[in-house]
Amino acid sequence: MSARHEGATVPFLVVLDADSTLLHDEVIELIADHAGTTELVADITTRAMMGELDFADSLRERVATLAGLSTDAFAEVRGRLTVTAGASELIAAVHATGGKVGVVSGGFHEVLDPIAEGLGLDFWRANRLEVAGADGAQTLTGRVDGAIVDAQVKAQTLTEWADASGIRESRTIAIGDGANDLEMMAIAGLAVAFNAKPRVRDEADVVIPAQDLSQVLGLLGLRG
Repeated sequence: MSARHEGATVPFLVVLDADSTLLHDEVIELIADHAGTTELVADITTRAMMGELDFADSLRERVATLAGLSTDAFAEVRGRLTVTAGASELIAAVHATGGKVGVVSGGFHEVLDPIAEGLGLDFWRANRLEVAGADGAQTLTGRVDGAIVDAQVKAQTLTEWADASGIRESRTIAIGDGANDLEMMAIAGLAVAFNAKPRVRDEADVVIPAQDLSQVLGLLGLRG
């Protein structure tokens, strides 16, 4: 797959997962640190990403452990996050060819929004956490607000963004690490397993073991 086609630049749509892909971290585990449920949440997360648990059910179970936590925790969590090496380079290179970059995440808008804006992403979609209380003292209810971003939603989102961008499906790249990414990887023009679980590595077109998203550029013909 290359950015060049018959002498013209043909744009890509690159769609990434967030946790352990765009970001080094599993966001819900950092939130769980504040609720004192880290070990339980981490175990459920691992089993869900391995494909041992239904993602939507596992997310509801994990979010339930956060009930009563103040929304003030989000700011501290955002401060602890690390954007994966090479992310800005990948985004800039795709944009330079007229392409688009989006992130679709089983994580949360409350944490992802400022990061996505700062990186200059074209699209992003995630879950929202239900809150209760007055503006000055809001706490989590332990429930997700609205439909959960699961594997099927991720695949639908890739198609939606490709259509909105006028980019054909063969020029889409899906990058992820867990079982929740497999449906969007199956329909993408190129499926990239990044820092991924064994099942995802087995089903992807390409495996990138290094935690450096700039490695994707060579696959797209965007690195000399």
